[in-house]
Amino acid sequence: MAKTTNKPRRADNEAIAKARYIKGSERKLNLLAEMIRGKLAARALIDLEFSRKRMSLEVKKVLESAIANAENNHNLDVDRLVVKSATVGRTMTMKRFHARGRGRSAGVEKPFSNITIVVGEGGAEKHKTKKAAAEAKVKEGAKKKASAKKSAGKTAKTETKAGE
Repeated sequence: MAKTTNKPRRADNEAIAKARYIKGSERKLNLLAEMIRGKLAARALIDLEFSRKRMSLEVKKVLESAIANAENNHNLDVDRLVVKSATVGRTMTMKRFHARGRGRSAGVEKPFSNITIVVGEGGAEKHKTKKAAAEAKVKEGAKKKASAKKSAGKTAKTETKAGE
């Protein structure tokens, strides 16, 4: 009897890319991951391009790989890709020593990290700038008020017709 296959851990409209053993601590790498989470992939690439952090080049490579995976392996629209998640984990730590005065030594830890980026197809309309989102809310509110007035006017007309 054959084994049953495991269910996929990600949706059909998602692509994933990983990088292992990035030189640097997970705390520093997580700052870059926070910067791109939830953004459109194109906007995240621009942010990483102009980031002054050393590890931003590594994160940018992983994001580009995830975008390429989405386009080539999953046939997703590149213009609508959103960074769904960017997780960072700790991996090995190299331990070295530093010579100190009077024949002593001090420990030095050189950490490495992993990063996993998941991109998925999402509506570009829900990831706007704050200003555009605020304007959209104002327009929605105005539409609701207008529709409420129209419906109130219709009910008033029906009441007057019924009262005649």
